[in-house]
Amino acid sequence: MTTGTASRKNDSETNLDSDEVERFERMAKEWWDANGKFRPLHQIGPARLHFVRDQLVNHFNLSNTSPLQPLDGLKVLDIGCGGGLISEPLTRMGATVTGIDPGEMNIAIARSHCEGQDLEIDYRTTTAEALAETGALYDAVVCLEVVEHVPDVNAFVATCASLVRPGGSIVLSTINRTVKSYALAIVGAEYILRWLPKGTHQWERFVTPDELETALTKAGMRTTTFTGLVYNPLTDTWSLKADDTSVNYLASGTKPESAPTPS
Repeated sequence: MTTGTASRKNDSETNLDSDEVERFERMAKEWWDANGKFRPLHQIGPARLHFVRDQLVNHFNLSNTSPLQPLDGLKVLDIGCGGGLISEPLTRMGATVTGIDPGEMNIAIARSHCEGQDLEIDYRTTTAEALAETGALYDAVVCLEVVEHVPDVNAFVATCASLVRPGGSIVLSTINRTVKSYALAIVGAEYILRWLPKGTHQWERFVTPDELETALTKAGMRTTTFTGLVYNPLTDTWSLKADDTSVNYLASGTKPESAPTPS
């Protein structure tokens, strides 16, 4: 949710870039169009969900749950849920999901799509900061493709971590700040292949794994895993690759049962 214009407006209280929110709301009607502006998110969806599922199953020792609902019993928060592309499959996996997004239109689309599918998802038009102020805690917090769109990464990660209960888990995905990511995620994806609208990303807001790990550590989390998300142009598919975080990557962390005070 990033723009490169000089008109960017930051809301310091909620750590939002209002231009970013407006950009994604303008595209909201296309959230569930697999060939529309959100096509890349549909394409990377299976690999991201594979990572999220495995991290949560392993952390919470859920290997004996139903294969169809491996996350049964978990209370999960999806931050920046958009139209519900992650919230819905997590719910089908058995989790009790709350999906939040600052965009009213995004939440409206998410609720509309959820209707009639026998899924119960608590969608809310709100921010992570506002939710944290209520004292809410979740077994797991999932925040995918959001970190690179906020003005203050450290503050945002700290807020996300504050919503994880002691002994809980966090899963994030973002884009590394490398020459390769500039070439592929911006020049290639936005200007050559036209996978994304021009201006969707701003390279200087990309986050390196070291920066993300530092932010998680400062927030009182223990980082456990970094895994790359790699595109294969020959098969037009995305897959997980542990040793390649040069562009897209995912990270998981855990909060100790007796969590130290964030630094």
